[in-house]
Amino acid sequence: MGGMTSFNDTSSLLAFLKTRKSASAKAMGGEGPSQAELNEMLELATRVPDHGKLAPWRFVIFEGKARDAIGEKFRARWAELNPTHGEDSLKFQAGLFARAPMVVVVVSSAAPHAKIPVWEQQMSAAAVSFNLELAAQAMNFDVQWQTDWVAYDEGAKAAMGLKPDENVAGVIYIGKSTVPLEDRPRPEVAKLVTKWSA
Repeated sequence: MGGMTSFNDTSSLLAFLKTRKSASAKAMGGEGPSQAELNEMLELATRVPDHGKLAPWRFVIFEGKARDAIGEKFRARWAELNPTHGEDSLKFQAGLFARAPMVVVVVSSAAPHAKIPVWEQQMSAAAVSFNLELAAQAMNFDVQWQTDWVAYDEGAKAAMGLKPDENVAGVIYIGKSTVPLEDRPRPEVAKLVTKWSA
């Protein structure tokens, strides 16, 4: 089964980071986090760089029947965008958030600021997304960070409760993998490094 061990010291933190890998939302089951666990995950998620202390992000939680309810809205919007698609395609879109017991949408509320570039605010939202993933994994859940079309379509974003000037930084699926987690090839770091010199 999937699942990551928690860490409580530097050596186990390094071991955790060396073996960390994402799960697949397509193969999630089990129970999601309790309210107390979710609260702790979200608190940990916000411990990220945040220039100007703007907190330019927020969370929308989908669990229980809310996953099916938003799924029906996704289905209707997909049918509107793709009128030639058949029932199988519509059914898949309706079940998009039902694949995991909990889905957390990390919303970037970055906005023009006199001192803080929008790009820095957006990167902070990305850091929140990954910190949420790490926190969930450290608490023995399996996680996948996605976006999918719902993150970019204005109708789907509105259905999820986003304002016109907000964007989806991450759709975080949280549950328990029903299959062993598989690693993917990692880049050769030496090829990515340049040592600058005058």
